[in-house]
Amino acid sequence: MAVTVETLEKLERKMTLTLPVNVIQSEVDSRLKKLARTVKMDGFRPGKVPMNVVAQRYGYSVHYEVMNDKVGEAFATAANEAKLRVAGQPRITEKEQSGEGELAFDAVFEVYPEVRIGDLTTAEVEKITAEVSDAAIDKTIDILRKQRRTFAQRAMDAAAQEGDRVTVDFEGKIDGETFSGGKAEDFQFLVGEGQMLKEFEQAVRGMKSGESKTFPLAFPDDYHGKDVAGKTADFMVTIKKIEAAHLPEVNEALAKSLGIEDGTVEALRADIRKNLEREVKFRLLARNKQAVMDALVAKAELDLPKASVQSEVERLLEGARAELKQRGIKDAEKAPIPDDVFRPQAERRVRLGLVVAELVRANELHAKPEQLKAHVEELAASYEKPAEVVRWYLSDNRRMAEVEAVVIENNVTDFVLAKAKISEKTVSFDELMGQQG
Repeated sequence: MAVTVETLEKLERKMTLTLPVNVIQSEVDSRLKKLARTVKMDGFRPGKVPMNVVAQRYGYSVHYEVMNDKVGEAFATAANEAKLRVAGQPRITEKEQSGEGELAFDAVFEVYPEVRIGDLTTAEVEKITAEVSDAAIDKTIDILRKQRRTFAQRAMDAAAQEGDRVTVDFEGKIDGETFSGGKAEDFQFLVGEGQMLKEFEQAVRGMKSGESKTFPLAFPDDYHGKDVAGKTADFMVTIKKIEAAHLPEVNEALAKSLGIEDGTVEALRADIRKNLEREVKFRLLARNKQAVMDALVAKAELDLPKASVQSEVERLLEGARAELKQRGIKDAEKAPIPDDVFRPQAERRVRLGLVVAELVRANELHAKPEQLKAHVEELAASYEKPAEVVRWYLSDNRRMAEVEAVVIENNVTDFVLAKAKISEKTVSFDELMGQQG
């Protein structure tokens, strides 16, 4: 079938498809006959409904189905013969004027762009490095100790201080009225751990068991409770009990309780170092990968297919609605969220996807079987039974497709880093882990 392809603008194309009327009619007749063998209609035995009755009832819908199928097939064949990489679905409309015994259709569609990637040796990438320090291991041990702390009641005349667990009754009022969530009895919290607002913690510090105090508390404007956000409440708090925290010693007993077989503190620190180094490796890779992708996008020239962008916008929109629903928002699927909110993100994702695909194709950066195996084993290494986790990945094509995507991104990252101008920057462990301050 000879098909002419007309360029409308940038990536938009138009082709005209023609279909013989007798081919469509023949397929309609064939489907109606097949339908007549099984269709059930009042007044007729199954399989005995006259063809003219079947055609009258189902003719239009069958004709519509056949037209859709045949035009779709003709478009796919024509696009394949013309070696076109079609992006999204074509918009197909029937032409008013057709030749004798045939129907003509216009198909308007987009093609994937030609991706031009500039000279990567001139790309500038800031590559970050970080190391697991002894201080980071100490901090992790402190967290593990806190998770295993025990509490003992303080003497009646002891004042509440940092790290204590206090049991309180409290009641807050705004303009003399109690508000939702503003009152509790036998409420426990740890002083200095940020569980309560700063003014509340400040008021409790230095109080003794049996004491009561009133104080004003200003709720922040961005407080999660919308009814009280930005308002000031008058609180009354009574201390019922004060308990001092006891942290376990860093010794063999702690090491054994944390699953260290030989029970030595050195082995505990070595195990923590290994786990932190694995986490640091993944975080550095993620940060450096992001820097590479930014540099790659900056070096690429391409037009974006609108259909691909719109499809990505709809995917992001669907994700946002699902998240709202999960948070218990009523009628989340009807929430008015404008497309434009997601368009920049969608455009970036589509642009990056096309650029990465072109780099992978041109430089054979596909994921090799041994790379997939190594990545899965690395992911499984932190679990108690790594072999079971490896089997869990290998048994599911969808999970392996996600692994493949990550490995390809890693290959692209390594390829760009080997060519680009690199400036190295060392960051602290806390900064990398997002624990500044």
